[in-house]
Amino acid sequence: MYIRGCTMREITYVEALNEALREEMRRDERVIVMGEDVQLGYSGRGGLFLVTADLMREFGPERVRDTPISEEGFVGAAIGAAITGLKPVVEIMYADFLLCCMNQIVNVAAKLRYSTGGQLKVPIVIRTMIGQGRGVGSDHSQVPIAWFMNVPGLKVVAPSTPYDAKGLLKSAIRDESPIIFFESFLLYRTKGFVPTEEYIVPLGEADVKRKGTDLTIVAISTMVPCALSAAKKLKEEFNIDAEVIDPRTLVPLDKKTIINSVMKTNRLIIVESGVKTCGVGAEIASIVAEETFDYLDAPIKRVAAPHIPAPASPALEQLTIPSENDIIRAVREILQG
Repeated sequence: MYIRGCTMREITYVEALNEALREEMRRDERVIVMGEDVQLGYSGRGGLFLVTADLMREFGPERVRDTPISEEGFVGAAIGAAITGLKPVVEIMYADFLLCCMNQIVNVAAKLRYSTGGQLKVPIVIRTMIGQGRGVGSDHSQVPIAWFMNVPGLKVVAPSTPYDAKGLLKSAIRDESPIIFFESFLLYRTKGFVPTEEYIVPLGEADVKRKGTDLTIVAISTMVPCALSAAKKLKEEFNIDAEVIDPRTLVPLDKKTIINSVMKTNRLIIVESGVKTCGVGAEIASIVAEETFDYLDAPIKRVAAPHIPAPASPALEQLTIPSENDIIRAVREILQG
């Protein structure tokens, strides 16, 4: 398959992330990787989910560093490395464990550039995985994306495809700001076409995954493939033509793409796998209501998880994750409303 002269091949989300790390480490010797079990891990190749597979063999222990189980400690060490010239990519196994280093992220990394008048920069990427869908209980399954959108000084990225994951991680590593990079367990083994040639995906640019005219669906991270599947079914069974937008970067947010879509379709649904209360959808809904209220022909709807901790039971947990049917139901309600 070819796109604009590029040779494409199908790889997994994990393989795309691994390629991004390898290419950036080859490109810039300042890039280092840090985290728990990133060298060899249980597999003997690196990392719990193999994002850092075989990096240790190519770049050695100086640039691929295993850390103690102390997120506060090793994120602090990475911040120190960043302000003295390195470009650390830190792995936090589960997004829930970001809470263990909240002070370092929120009060140090996010503020140093401002508090020093721009004299210090913190070019650090903190990669982390949303464990939702694994049946691993409430302390390994949270989706805290919206929490970090609230922190001035941080950039927040949440790609949904292998192509975006690779291109956005490369852009994040080259950026000079502290970035929280959310990955999802439910996306790790999904496949997509990725160029063999060099490319990046700029931060702050949304992607229209499917064009449509009847309503706009803004889907976040894990929910993008779910929204696309729902849109396909809506077209086939009900002749409803939904436009699906993936913001990809939540901070900075590409408001223009979302607003232009709503001005065209006059209806908006926002889908996320995090809890509905104060979620990503609440912010996007507020922006659209403030800036395009006169274009709306129906109330904005949000499809999200209920305001409860994730159940440990896999069967019960599935009931808390928005589904294709939930999206279809919301679409039909908004059009019939």
